[in-house]
Amino acid sequence: MALRIEDYALIGDRQTTALVGKDGSIDWLCLPRFDSDACFAALLGTRDNGRWLIAPADPIKETSRRYRDDTLVLETDMHTDTGAVRLTDCMVPHPHDTTRMVRLVTGLSGSVEMRLELVFRFGFGRVVPWVRRMPGHEGIVAIAGPDMAVVWSDVPLEGQNQHTEARFTVEADQTVAFALEWLPSHRHVPKSFDPAHSVELATQKWQKWTQRAPVKGRWAEIVKRSLITLKALTHWETGGIVAAATCSLPEEIGGERNWDYRYCWLRDASFTLQALMNAGYRDEASAWRHWLDRAVAGSAADIQIMYGIAGERRLAEWRVDWLCGYENSRPVRVGNAAAEQRQLDVYGEMMNTLYQAHRGGLKHDQNSWELRCNLLDDLEKFWAAPDEGIWEVRGGRQQFVHSKVMAWVAFDRAICSVEEFGYDGPAEHWRKIRQDIHDQVCAQGFDVSRNTFTQVYGSRTLDASLLLLAVVGFLPPDDPRIIGTVAAIERDLLQDGFVRRYDTDTGKDGLSGTEGVFLACSFWLVDNYALMGRKHDAETLFEKLIALRNDVGLFAEEYDTARQRQIGNFPQAFTHVALVNSAMRLSAMD
Repeated sequence: MALRIEDYALIGDRQTTALVGKDGSIDWLCLPRFDSDACFAALLGTRDNGRWLIAPADPIKETSRRYRDDTLVLETDMHTDTGAVRLTDCMVPHPHDTTRMVRLVTGLSGSVEMRLELVFRFGFGRVVPWVRRMPGHEGIVAIAGPDMAVVWSDVPLEGQNQHTEARFTVEADQTVAFALEWLPSHRHVPKSFDPAHSVELATQKWQKWTQRAPVKGRWAEIVKRSLITLKALTHWETGGIVAAATCSLPEEIGGERNWDYRYCWLRDASFTLQALMNAGYRDEASAWRHWLDRAVAGSAADIQIMYGIAGERRLAEWRVDWLCGYENSRPVRVGNAAAEQRQLDVYGEMMNTLYQAHRGGLKHDQNSWELRCNLLDDLEKFWAAPDEGIWEVRGGRQQFVHSKVMAWVAFDRAICSVEEFGYDGPAEHWRKIRQDIHDQVCAQGFDVSRNTFTQVYGSRTLDASLLLLAVVGFLPPDDPRIIGTVAAIERDLLQDGFVRRYDTDTGKDGLSGTEGVFLACSFWLVDNYALMGRKHDAETLFEKLIALRNDVGLFAEEYDTARQRQIGNFPQAFTHVALVNSAMRLSAMD
C-alpha cells in the first residue's frame, strides 16, 4: 500500500516530476513529461506496478528530511540501530529530450546494510520491459515500446522475478551513487554522467532562480517553497503550467472523485502566473502568453478550458482498470473529460492575468491583444448562458454566480487596458456589457432574505468561489452584500474551521460521495478577512492552514479533517498559489 499523501516529497526537472516517500521509495514517475504514462505507478496500485526503493534493510528507527535551501534537491536521513544514512534525491535540469534522475546514499554514522528494489512497469504499471545488463555490471537498460530507461549503479544489480534488486553496505562518509536516464528507445544507449556533479548542478540552478525573488516578511521561507513548487510544475520549454503532479489521488478515500490534473488549465495557470508575477518573476508570464497564443490557435470560438502541456486538445478520459487505486479509490482516471466543458470564468482569469502582467512590466504584444479582443467577442455571445463552472460539475450546466462575475472581470480588465495602457478597443461597448452583467448578478444571484450571494441564480445553496467577489473587485469588501456572503459561508461551509467548496449533498455536481475541505478556498477566506481589516482572524486562519503542510512544505488539494490527512492530487498548484497570495496580502498589512 502507498504511503499517506503527505509522506511524499516532490522532485522534478521542469519536464516531469516524481514522488519520493519517507521510506525511500519513488512510487510515482511519468516519463518523459508530466502527462506521460507512468513507469512507477505504485502510488495508484502496488509495488508490482512500478517503484524504486532504496532503504535500510533493518527497521528504520527515525526519519527526517528536508530540501536543500531554496532548491528541489531532497535529503532524507534514516537512522537504524547500526548507523545512519542520507538519501539525496533530485532530477537534473537537462535541456534535451531526456530525463535524468540521481539518487545518492551517504553514510552519516556507523554501518548500514541497504536494499534496493527497482521495478519498471511502463504504461501505467502494466508493461514489463525487456531488461539487459550493461557490460561490466555497471547498470541495466530497460526497454518497452518507445521507452528506454538506463540505470547506472555503483553496486551490482541482480534480476529476480522481473524485479531488479541489490544489497550493499554503506559506511560513515561513504557515498554510493545511482543514476537514471530516460530517452526514446530507438536511440543509442547513452554514456553515463557524473551523479554527484549533477546534484550540485541542480542545487545551483534552483538557488539561482529562487534568489531572484525579493520575498520578505514573516512567511518568506514558506512562500519561497511554494514558488519553487509552482516553478517545478511549469514546463521549461513550452511554458505550459500543470495543475498538479499526479492523477487520480482521491478527494474522498475510497470514493470516485479521482481526476487527472497533469494538464494545463487556463484558470490554474492564470492563478499561478499571478503568484509568480507578484513575487517578481516576469519571464514565466511572457512564456505563458506565448503558450496561450499557440494553444488557442486561429479561432477564439474554439478555446478550451484546458490543454496538454504543448497545447494538445484531445485529452480523452479513460479508466486504468488494472490499477486498484490509491487505498482502493476507484476508478483510476487518466485524461480529463472536463476539456470539453464550457467554463466562463476562464475568460476573466486570462484577461486579469494578462492585464496584471502588463502592469507588472510585461511589454505590449499586439497579437496577444488581438486574441483577447477576439475572446471578448466570443464571450459577448454567451456570457448569459449556463456553464459547468469553476468546479467542473458533471450534473449539467447551471447559471453559476462566480462564472458571471468572472465574465464581468474579463470586460472590466479589457476596459482598464484601454484606459491605462492605450490599447485600441471598443471600451464604451464593453462598459455597457460590464454593467449588464453586474446588474444581472446583483438581481438574480443575490438572496435578499439571507443577505448573501448564492451558488447559482435562484438557489439557496452557497459556494466558496463567492469569496472571490471582493478579491477581483466586483464589489468592495465593506459592501454589506459581501459582508453578508462571508458570514453565510462562515455559517454554512466551515468545517472544523476550514472551508468546503459547496454542499456535495445537493447532488448538483453529478457525483456520489463527499470530499474534504478545500484548502485554496480556505486561503480565500483569509484574503477576505484581510480585505475587511479583520487582521487577527486572517492571521489566525492562515497559521492554522500552514500547519497542515507536510514536513517539506507541500500541500495537496484538500484536507480530510476527520482522518487528519491530506487528500486529492499532490502537490496542488491551486493551493500553493492561494498560500502565496494570502501571505503577501498579510505581509502588506504589517
